[in-house]
Amino acid sequence: MALEATDLGVLAYSNGFTLWHYTTIDADVTTNDYFNGASHMLRAGDVIIANTDTDGTPATSFYGVASITAGDVMVTDLLA
Repeated sequence: MALEATDLGVLAYSNGFTLWHYTTIDADVTTNDYFNGASHMLRAGDVIIANTDTDGTPATSFYGVASITAGDVMVTDLLA
């Protein structure tokens, strides 16, 4: 599946840092290019709280936006 930008929302913003929440039926959001559709909103250093696989075995994960290069968003699992 792909990012649904309408399911990505801001929880908090301060000093150039944004805390996001994302919910999806997708089980994995760490694949390369998953968040590219939101590259114009995200910044390196932002944190995304993601509720994944919401129609199966729901899980909550914390991801950091590691880098954004030419619209290519790379995220890392902050708890791994």
